[in-house]
Amino acid sequence: MMPTNTTAQTESVDTAPAGLHITVHGQVQGVGFRPFIYRLARHCQLTGFVQNAPEGVILEVHGGGQGLQAFVDGLRSSHPPAACITELWIEDIPFDSEATDFQILQSKQGPEHIVLISPDISLCQSCRKDMDDPANRRLLYPFTNCTDCGPRYTITAQVPYDRSTTSMACFPMCPECQREYDNPLDRRFHAQPNACPACGPQLWSTDSEGKPAARGEQAIRHLAAELSKGRIAAVKGLGGFHLACNALDPEAVEALRRRKSRPAKPLAVMVPDLETARTIAVVSPSEAEWLLGQASPITLVPQRPDSPLPRNAAPDTDRIGLLLPYTPLHRCLLHFYAQELSEGEPPVLIMTSGNASQEPIALGNREALRRLGDIADCFLLHDRDILVRCDDSVLAVLPDVETPLLFRRARGLTPKPIRLTGSGPNVLGLGAEAKSTFCLTKGNLAFVSQHIGDLDNREAFDFFLETLEHLKAVLGVEPTALIRDLHPDYLSSQLAQESQGLPVFTLQHHFAHIRAVLAENAHEDPAIGVALDGTGLGDDGTLWGGELLYVAPRTNEHHRLGHFQQIALPGGEAAIAEPWRTAQSHLYALGEAMSGNEGWPWLAEHSKASRLVNQMLEKGVNCPLSSSCGRLFDAVSALLGLSLSISYEGQAAIRLESMQDPAETAGYPCPHRFSSGLSILETGQLFAAVHEAWRRKTAPGVISRRFHLGLCRGVAEWASRAAGDLGVRDVALSGGVLQNMTIASRLPEELRRMGLRPLVHASLPPNDACISLGQAAYARTALSMARPPEFPED
Repeated sequence: MMPTNTTAQTESVDTAPAGLHITVHGQVQGVGFRPFIYRLARHCQLTGFVQNAPEGVILEVHGGGQGLQAFVDGLRSSHPPAACITELWIEDIPFDSEATDFQILQSKQGPEHIVLISPDISLCQSCRKDMDDPANRRLLYPFTNCTDCGPRYTITAQVPYDRSTTSMACFPMCPECQREYDNPLDRRFHAQPNACPACGPQLWSTDSEGKPAARGEQAIRHLAAELSKGRIAAVKGLGGFHLACNALDPEAVEALRRRKSRPAKPLAVMVPDLETARTIAVVSPSEAEWLLGQASPITLVPQRPDSPLPRNAAPDTDRIGLLLPYTPLHRCLLHFYAQELSEGEPPVLIMTSGNASQEPIALGNREALRRLGDIADCFLLHDRDILVRCDDSVLAVLPDVETPLLFRRARGLTPKPIRLTGSGPNVLGLGAEAKSTFCLTKGNLAFVSQHIGDLDNREAFDFFLETLEHLKAVLGVEPTALIRDLHPDYLSSQLAQESQGLPVFTLQHHFAHIRAVLAENAHEDPAIGVALDGTGLGDDGTLWGGELLYVAPRTNEHHRLGHFQQIALPGGEAAIAEPWRTAQSHLYALGEAMSGNEGWPWLAEHSKASRLVNQMLEKGVNCPLSSSCGRLFDAVSALLGLSLSISYEGQAAIRLESMQDPAETAGYPCPHRFSSGLSILETGQLFAAVHEAWRRKTAPGVISRRFHLGLCRGVAEWASRAAGDLGVRDVALSGGVLQNMTIASRLPEELRRMGLRPLVHASLPPNDACISLGQAAYARTALSMARPPEFPED
């Protein structure tokens, strides 16, 4: 047996009949791979079989040498759109003279398998045509799909991926659908979710208390009419519920925000097509490719200056999260919604996660009516069960480099694995508290879960546990060790400590960030790590967040080389919620004590609290030290009067980023120095330059731009000095601040200009969602090196 990248026996073509046994690893179940093999074998006039099995897809082909050669060439050069072959093993076997045709055999099951589960796939063009064809029985059918599109991960209970192991098992196919399913020339050949109006899932609409209003097509029409009247609707989608309203109605948007307890965070907007999208936003070819692709994520794009969207759709930023209808149900809803509008009014809907603030997305019908009944006026429900919660993915496309910057990795992108360097023990990385994910490894693959949310409430933690149990079941794997964050109070850390008998490792938050980006890039050589983040508990008990690190993945060595200049956070957590406190702390460090004539933007509203903060700083009471980069952004934003308090994480930084004047090309100075063996980035000097410019009443847009450019230049020089001292060329970048598009594009550019090689995230967000991968990579190496782990205490 040999892998596909070796010279195989098919190099020389023999006309004598022969046979091949082929094993295919990768994303090859649930994506039309067996029908593709069937058609290819018939085209090459071969006999044999193809079968889903625990080890992947296995097949045998028999025939003449030319036919076998053509088959292997076809297998290597093409495959269904959603398939991904990671390994191809070919073995010579004797010719089977008794085989008379080529068959798709019933799937084999087993406890150990090497199968990649397909993510859910956006509605394909062929199915769109079926839905638009008046002569087609699937005209406007909201559950249309084929082997190239439709639900996968969110309806799968176990593998192999067959109808009986999905939530479609309770929908027997009608004779016409069965004929499609059995016909190898039909694109719905072995399409497991295949259905039509006669045999598939059905829709109905209700009021907020669950009282039925309409069924079938009339249910969608009814909901569309309610939306056009300013109502708020809960819509059961692919991986959970959405909350929808008329995006052009500021009163409806404000009502949704009030009921959902989401006062300012941007809301995603769904439009029927790119033509409509371009009436509200500027969409580049790369952004259009993502919007129209198989994943169809929410894509952050610049709003047009003349956009009809009200300001309260995205009040803090000049970008809007755009979404195209990736399911047939969404497509039907927008179709009927457009019919309810006045001539010339574009069909634009807010389409945001179906949850109250800080809760996981609602999954089932009864759950949605219970949890969303106080938010939505009406509901659109259906009877196909969602087995796995999966919110929409969110990304932006970085200008110039045209690469994706992920903000949330979920529907359409999970559970695609990260390929690791070499096989290793199966471990479980439990992630962090914010932007929570977990990472389960199997062999040389790391499966990072979909976005869970913030693990600061029981509902989110239950979501974490249910997703973990599901992924363990479908992968057929149990971890041999756990690894958690250094912070002992995280719910994930407590879960690790309660584990029964499994070894538990601990890894500091920012080292996990850097290990994640190195693992994602399959990089094992020593590297400089720059972690630009909010706050994470450090090895020394202070709050880290602007860190210069050394990491050697192959040996699991790491240590801190330096950090941002530390600043006190008056009130601890209160300083995160109220950025003016951090701004005042920076001013205090500059010797700017209160005298009553400062003109600080927060004094009118927080004068008493400001005096108290000054006393806290003088006495050092409840003022933990932090080197956080995120808190530096908060301080600058507050000093400019942009964000005195915040209602969601990153709000102050988002406002500061949006304020930049792009005409500015010079940055404020941000030098570094050495102290007690560590390299300190003098962010105090950077803030001092901001303060001086603010004092001279320089335009906020100019200050913001010069701050961003100065920080990028200062960090690059800081990292370059460390890289030169240690003889390292690679600089790994991670942390939530890397979601700032200026930092994400400009900092790597500065590093390259200095002759260094930046390593960045491309498959995972740089925020805390990547932490679990870094943890898992560290634990695998530790176990492989047979280092004694830490066991949970009694």
